[in-house]
Amino acid sequence: MSRVISTLDVDLGERSYPIYIGQDLLRDAKLFRRHIALAQVMVVSNETVAPLYMQTLLDSLQGLQVEQVVLPDGEKYKTLEILNRIFDQLLEKRFDRGCTLIALGGGVIGDMTGFAAACYQRGVNFIQVPTTLLSQVDSSVGGKTGVNHPLGKNMIGAFYQPQAVIIDIDTLKTLPPRELSAGLAEVIKHGIIKDAEYFSWLESHMQDLRDLDPEALAHAVKGSCVIKSRVVSADEREAGQRALLNFGHTFGHAIETGMGYGNWLHGEAVGAGMCMAARMSRRLGWLSAEEETRITELIAAAGLPTAPPELSSERFMELMAVDKKVMAGKLRLVLLQGIGKALISEDFSIEILQETLQSTTA
Repeated sequence: MSRVISTLDVDLGERSYPIYIGQDLLRDAKLFRRHIALAQVMVVSNETVAPLYMQTLLDSLQGLQVEQVVLPDGEKYKTLEILNRIFDQLLEKRFDRGCTLIALGGGVIGDMTGFAAACYQRGVNFIQVPTTLLSQVDSSVGGKTGVNHPLGKNMIGAFYQPQAVIIDIDTLKTLPPRELSAGLAEVIKHGIIKDAEYFSWLESHMQDLRDLDPEALAHAVKGSCVIKSRVVSADEREAGQRALLNFGHTFGHAIETGMGYGNWLHGEAVGAGMCMAARMSRRLGWLSAEEETRITELIAAAGLPTAPPELSSERFMELMAVDKKVMAGKLRLVLLQGIGKALISEDFSIEILQETLQSTTA
């Protein structure tokens, strides 16, 4: 029986929407109908998730005109070419502007479905149904959508908010341990940048999370969604403080691009990137050695890498130069003044950045 454990609201005026967190929510037909305006529904999933959960969702959508698109699974397929498969299906089935797209899957499916919804007939409704921990605590909330380009990750996209985010934590039961660890990177990130108390709770409950304890998972998902929804509500389009959510991501995106999309999972790259950002913050004298150690140890306890792969410092700098955080030719990094105290800075020594890159490669 479905059970909504928590409901949060992302406050964006007329673009506000709820986040539902609970168990067996894929079977909650009334919950889905509440956010579907008209009869046409396109469910977008991938070859891994669809065999597990597509039929359960389709059963909840009975009585509607429902079509489906099943895409290949993996970050390397987050491209304009694969995105066109969604548009092809929408056009072939003659979907109109009153349709609703549902993203059933992880962050790649959520980003691509959201971008398709933003573009199709200049904007149609969509619902996020994230099935991985990473997407539940991060990518499904906030309206960032898009695809990758060979020269940079997420460089083509749009800010476009969903009608609702429906998080069924039961879907985590089928998540491979490596994917679970990748999601824990974003959970840890939220504590590092905004909430020292939450970070301490994670230190005490990391094994519970890795063991898929339902109460611990619900607490972590809610805690992360609360932090992210507050940041997004205050800065929807990343004009200021929302950029704090990119802690570890400038380094991490360089790893993903440099190694080839999909070879390192996003969360794995962010885990190593957060360690690099913490190390750089300590080198700048902004973060204590004790706090750097706590961060590194928690990331390791989550089953994540704490050092990047063998990319030269020159290659890192080249890749970071095309990051979205570059403004007017200047690289901005999210760094730390303490656990729970992040800041966005251009005011750092390039020599210290280079020393950090040279000293942390595996």
